[in-house]
Amino acid sequence: PVFDKPYSEATAKLIDEEAHDLVQNAYDRTTKLLTDKREAVELVAQRLLEHEVLSRDDMIELLGKRPFDEKHTYEDFVGETGGDEDLELPVGLQGLNKDDDEDDSDADSDEELEDGEGKD
Repeated sequence: PVFDKPYSEATAKLIDEEAHDLVQNAYDRTTKLLTDKREAVELVAQRLLEHEVLSRDDMIELLGKRPFDEKHTYEDFVGETGGDEDLELPVGLQGLNKDDDEDDSDADSDEELEDGEGKD
């Protein structure tokens, strides 16, 4: 099968150059970041050699708190995107972000369902 591109060789060359520039810029930024943060990278690497898996608390201990507010809920992540998306969670996930104290009534109804009560 012969593949015909819907654009010219000149356009293909521009696309290739732009893709190359994007990758090169990302590589350069990453190399600079790792070089600038070498001490922190070495701290994390040493801890990984000792423990294999690091938790969020380990990272805070090693590097300190993040310099920005952390987002914890779906609404936090998508709320400021500017879209007109419905931010309401699906019914099955609505209790997910509640504290355990607020969730006690749901636990009672779950127990009833397990016991066979509340089913039609």
